[in-house]
Amino acid sequence: MRLLFFLFLFSLLALSAPAQRHAVWSRGGIVRSDTTSKRVTLIFTGAHHADGADDILRTLKQERVKGAFFLTGKFLELYPDVVRRLVKEGHYVGSHSYGHLLYFPWDSPKMSVTREEFEQDIQRSYNALAPYGISIRNAPYFVPPYEHYNDTISAWARHMGLTLINFTPGSTSNADYTTPQMKNYRSSQTIYENILRLEQEKGLNGHLLLFHIGTVDERTDKFYHKHLKMLICELKRRGYRLNNLKKHTL
Repeated sequence: MRLLFFLFLFSLLALSAPAQRHAVWSRGGIVRSDTTSKRVTLIFTGAHHADGADDILRTLKQERVKGAFFLTGKFLELYPDVVRRLVKEGHYVGSHSYGHLLYFPWDSPKMSVTREEFEQDIQRSYNALAPYGISIRNAPYFVPPYEHYNDTISAWARHMGLTLINFTPGSTSNADYTTPQMKNYRSSQTIYENILRLEQEKGLNGHLLLFHIGTVDERTDKFYHKHLKMLICELKRRGYRLNNLKKHTL
């Protein structure tokens, strides 16, 4: 009887997250989903700006694609209408923290927050998401603020029932916020070409492409104005499916 129980339990675990067996992990977080599947996940983070919301949602609707949106507490306060629209149109909405904290300096591994501060911030985030019907249980993926984290942050998130995820390195999609004054500036055309060059050279199976739902005014070359639609259409043409996190696990 005990053997049957353990076999049953093992089968449940095997079925619960089959794709994660082929995922790529870094510092305790998923940075690439199922590498055996020709799927790409479009992730959008939002903290202070939402000027791309209309363009992004229009494009996703036209192309029948669902995005995954990770939002801070400030974003929820500033743009409740955008959040309601995201939920209504069936996109995945999750946490990007509440206060957009920098968990540790860029040049030092020394933590800037305690575990208690981290957990309080995350709980506050989900308290703010609760009026939209969003909870840790139905939105367990979490993108850390600044996409900056370590094994400790991943472990703390996991203890709260969250799975930390981050963009797949190499595509430069996350540089869509940069301005010409920055050393790491990438134009929208350059980002578009980089993604497709990477696809041609190595493939994009399981890639998590991260963009921003809004950017500062100093960046006039906005990826979501035309390049997002171009990218989705080209990925479809090359045989990729766009992952819907509300229906598929990473």
